[in-house]
Amino acid sequence: MKIVVKSVDFHADTKLIEYIEQKLSRLNRYFEKAIQAEVHLKVQDTGGKVREKQVEIRLHIPGNDLMDKKSGKTFESAVIASVETLKRQLVRHKEKVSTHGRGAELTIVEPETEENI
Repeated sequence: MKIVVKSVDFHADTKLIEYIEQKLSRLNRYFEKAIQAEVHLKVQDTGGKVREKQVEIRLHIPGNDLMDKKSGKTFESAVIASVETLKRQLVRHKEKVSTHGRGAELTIVEPETEENI
């Protein structure tokens, strides 16, 4: 999977980029066909001492794009939260793709009436 990291209005150091690549590479366990991940890093001034860090990850997979946006006190915490959300989305997408069109059984439940009792 190709990972593109873009930082807005600041320069991200290599340590942070390697951390993001490491966390995103774990998503291959859940869905092997991911094509590319775009990561946008932003620092938002909230008026306090600590500026809020925002992470937006767009994951390109065949037939669909998954996206998540998180913010936190550090980029690392926001990346962890975003990767967890994307993991759940990937699992849900994989289940939907694997059951769709593959002869999934359809169970018909008849309502109970006095004749059936």
